[in-house]
Amino acid sequence: MTPLTVLIRGAGEMASAVAHRLAHSKFRVCMTETERPLAVRRAVSFCDAVYDGVQEVEDIKARRVSSFPEMEPVWQAGELPLLVDPECRIRGQLKPEILVDAILAKKNLGTRLVDAPLVLGLGPGFEAGKDVHAIIETNRGHNLGKVIWSGRAAENTGIPGDIGGYTSERVLRAPSRGTFSSSREIGDLVQANETIALVDGAPIKAAISGVIRGLIRDGSDVKEGLKLGDIDPRGKREYCFTISDKARAIAGGVLEGILSFYGNAPRPFMPR
Repeated sequence: MTPLTVLIRGAGEMASAVAHRLAHSKFRVCMTETERPLAVRRAVSFCDAVYDGVQEVEDIKARRVSSFPEMEPVWQAGELPLLVDPECRIRGQLKPEILVDAILAKKNLGTRLVDAPLVLGLGPGFEAGKDVHAIIETNRGHNLGKVIWSGRAAENTGIPGDIGGYTSERVLRAPSRGTFSSSREIGDLVQANETIALVDGAPIKAAISGVIRGLIRDGSDVKEGLKLGDIDPRGKREYCFTISDKARAIAGGVLEGILSFYGNAPRPFMPR
């Protein structure tokens, strides 16, 4: 019996948590990304395979491929194929039973209800029954991970989640457009007011002490206000390299949505 195929748009932190959960649940998972992804939590994001060819998140590896025929050997090796395909053209060849829009753009970038028998969207920007079949709530709180079959997810608040009593203070943002550079690494301990990075020579300082939980790639071109990094005031280095509680809750919501639609066992692939 061939397992159900899941195509995930995006390979950032939340998309990668979804891919990780579904891979462990014995689905065939494929991901698409842009040519130059700017994930902050790169240690738990499969999108770095775009640059490095392969990326491991916990115990699952994603491998960059360039075409549909390259996917099967990657699956056979127990890995996840990832393509640079921002418009998701591979959908026509792959014919997935499930498509998950995990771009988290806060708006719909082209996903349609007819893209697969089951189409799921993460967070705001979609209407269930119109753009997607169901939405997974991504806003922290009582409904985090809830499957929404009618209506919309909560609107984006623009306020980062509270970790250790800090919200906006823990986020590093670009002061202007330019090129990002840093000699620091994810997992480094830093102190408040310490310079973490530069954008065209302008310093970016930590507002709080803690551990660098996320940082975009050195040499990236950035725009003003872009999120560049994330400092965790709890100071636990191991948290930098494992999937977060929020991401696991969202991944669980995706799995619930799939199982409630298809039942509790994968069905054989049926060409449409």
